[in-house]
Amino acid sequence: MKKFISHLTLAALAAALCASAQEKPQTPPRGQPGQQNKGRAAMPEGVQIQRNIEYVPGGGTSRSLDLFLPDSAKPLPLVVWIHGGAWKAGSKDFCPGIFLTGRGFALASLNYRLSQEAIFPAQLDDCRAALRFLRANAKKYNLDADHIGVWGGSAGGHLVALLGTTGDISNKVQCVVDWYGPTDLTPDGPAHGHKIDVITQLLGGTVQEKPALARQASPLYQISSNSAPFLIVQGDADHTVNPEHSQRLHAALQKAGVESTLKILPGAGHGGPQFTSEENRAQLEAFFRKHLAPAK
Repeated sequence: MKKFISHLTLAALAAALCASAQEKPQTPPRGQPGQQNKGRAAMPEGVQIQRNIEYVPGGGTSRSLDLFLPDSAKPLPLVVWIHGGAWKAGSKDFCPGIFLTGRGFALASLNYRLSQEAIFPAQLDDCRAALRFLRANAKKYNLDADHIGVWGGSAGGHLVALLGTTGDISNKVQCVVDWYGPTDLTPDGPAHGHKIDVITQLLGGTVQEKPALARQASPLYQISSNSAPFLIVQGDADHTVNPEHSQRLHAALQKAGVESTLKILPGAGHGGPQFTSEENRAQLEAFFRKHLAPAK
């Protein structure tokens, strides 16, 4: 099998993710003032906001979510946003999906335990717990429990890809939007020599020390014919997560007979304004509408 990183070693991936989290985080580190929707669409009228809901009793800020609930006579399909930040930073306070609340969707934005709080699979366990909470409380919040999609960027893209390729009835999702998430954390390729890096911190040891856990944490190796439909978006100038991660995920999903769309954005890096252009927002909305609209 062709090695999954041809232009960027696992060491470089870890270093780049770490640098991205430290220098230009896609979301603000917890504890700093939130930047909710700065530069994004204004909150549509009639949207009820419920913040800091603990989806695990006693879970505190680390296991809490915000809900954005449009007024509706019918239960609404739900999109769940999962933030990035190299698994060690970031916050639910910065969510790019507010525009969806004016298009017939409810929206949730959630925190999860960061890698300095707990090692993998704690982050995935938290995301699954949030989905179970939302389904269990669907009637209370006027949500359509049978139509839930997930969307995330970078480390959040990694987590939503895992949600889309694993899970049972209580935490299964109907579709996934993965923005530039790493998909293979295994020690394929040159060994990385970093003693402290984001992947080591996530796993609680190097990928050489924990190859089985690294594989468990890699969406690429969890794909089956039961995986959810995917929309994968990444920039071809992304120097943090090599585009080959997305390309290989897309190919493996298609091979398994799973619907997958891959969009490579020319000149785009690891995030940036190209991802929230009107064209890309329209594609994202159409994808969610296709897979989350209730059956007539």
